[in-house]
Amino acid sequence: MRKRVVVALGGNAILQRGQRGTAAEQMENVKMTAAQVVKMIEAGYEVILTHGNGPQVGTILIQNELGARQVPPMPMDICGAESQGFIGYLFCQALGNHFAQMKNRSSQPICLVTQVKVDPDDPAFLHPTKPVGPFFTEDEARRRMSERSETWIEDAGRGWRRVVPSPDPKEIIEREAVVALVEKGYVVIASGGGGIPVVVDREGKLEGVEAVIDKDLAAERLAHDVNADFLLILTDVPQVLINYRQPSEKPLSKVCASELEVYQEEGHFKAGSMGPKVEATLRFVKNGGKRAIIARLDEALEALEGSRGTQVVR
Repeated sequence: MRKRVVVALGGNAILQRGQRGTAAEQMENVKMTAAQVVKMIEAGYEVILTHGNGPQVGTILIQNELGARQVPPMPMDICGAESQGFIGYLFCQALGNHFAQMKNRSSQPICLVTQVKVDPDDPAFLHPTKPVGPFFTEDEARRRMSERSETWIEDAGRGWRRVVPSPDPKEIIEREAVVALVEKGYVVIASGGGGIPVVVDREGKLEGVEAVIDKDLAAERLAHDVNADFLLILTDVPQVLINYRQPSEKPLSKVCASELEVYQEEGHFKAGSMGPKVEATLRFVKNGGKRAIIARLDEALEALEGSRGTQVVR
């Protein structure tokens, strides 16, 4: 029986440091990432892909601002949907071309624009923390706070930037569609950028909200909701480290969830970097997943098979 894995791609899978973010640059990066994904499929795994979208949504928000005098700017949920569509297109084309060269007619990629339910009473809505979009002057930021009820903060001397809530993901709305497609042999790209955050209103209808869901926590939610055997989080480092940049720095190869939780409580993993990845792996194995892995993108298959990366087990 084929093992099912949710592969959570980091930003380096689509855009490398120092690049401008042109379509050609992003497509070339996606082609290289697709080659790693194909290795897993050839090895017999059912693969569901998810990915980040931070730089891409940032670009869309800048385009919104520059074009606001001519066309209406779009809210955050629609910007997230736009990014899911174009990143999904890149992966569908790259994977499809790989399969065609291999004469593999049994695999076909498909992108599913995905909504993720969040709790409208999540405390995150009272304390927005996630920076999005371009930088502005203090005067412009204060004007927008007054006129639009937005939250803005001064960001490390670089200017003022809007912050939005980052609520916890509760449910993948399209989970049954993802499972049905995977079981028919499709390679599904879903929940890109953490998914489009939605709440259920008083009438039971879905409604998009101005928020950003952490992509790694959403990847764990996706993996849980589709009964994945493994969660593979790919990034630009080979393993999780404790005592980072200290003389006692140590990589973690295989670690049980209880031990990793102790390191987490000791403060080894920062919120803006490894913290959400570690939390996602802990949730996955606690929720019944067989194994969660954090590894480098170019060692994806080896990590999935247990010889690379940080292996988190029960």
